[in-house]
Amino acid sequence: MEFFNPRKAVKVHGSSLPHWQQDNCPQFITFREKGSLPQNLLRQWRQEKESWLTRNAEPHNTAQLEEYRALFTKPIEDALDQGLGKCLLREETNRKILEETLMHSNGTKVEHLSWVIMPNHVHLLCRPMHPIEKLIQIWKGVSSRKMKHGAIWQSNYHDTMIRSEQHLYRAIHYIRDNPVTLKNSEYTLWESDFAKAY
Repeated sequence: MEFFNPRKAVKVHGSSLPHWQQDNCPQFITFREKGSLPQNLLRQWRQEKESWLTRNAEPHNTAQLEEYRALFTKPIEDALDQGLGKCLLREETNRKILEETLMHSNGTKVEHLSWVIMPNHVHLLCRPMHPIEKLIQIWKGVSSRKMKHGAIWQSNYHDTMIRSEQHLYRAIHYIRDNPVTLKNSEYTLWESDFAKAY
């Protein structure tokens, strides 16, 4: 498994929320339903994050990554876990549609390591073999059409390149532990043999 290498080329895309991708580097990705986070909190986090990013140039060191996670990633994840919004993914039929959509490209455009479909969001750990923005576009577009609830997804997504074995371990366990407070009927967890060994 190759991890983020600051000496290798990085593809950057997106303007309002830059996304980084490096060949063979696994990514932790989160995308969510529209309406799953309160707009006033999103505005506050966005302003605070822009200020923090101005003071902390990329690539970030380990201490900066931990600070970023504590200030921005964790509060958003905690808010998502409150189950706000329509929570269309609480329904098994909708989760099955998304599951089939995700797995359709496994082994060709992406190598999935682990993912969990929560009531209003998704966490994925994968190794993209195709531009991430295209994968997300396909997953969201196909699943929205098949669920027949209109455009259900928030337009953007959050992604982090995996930087070390320890980072990989934390991502696998975060995904595995994320639905701990939910009933089995409210989420779908999938793990590759590779992830199960962690």
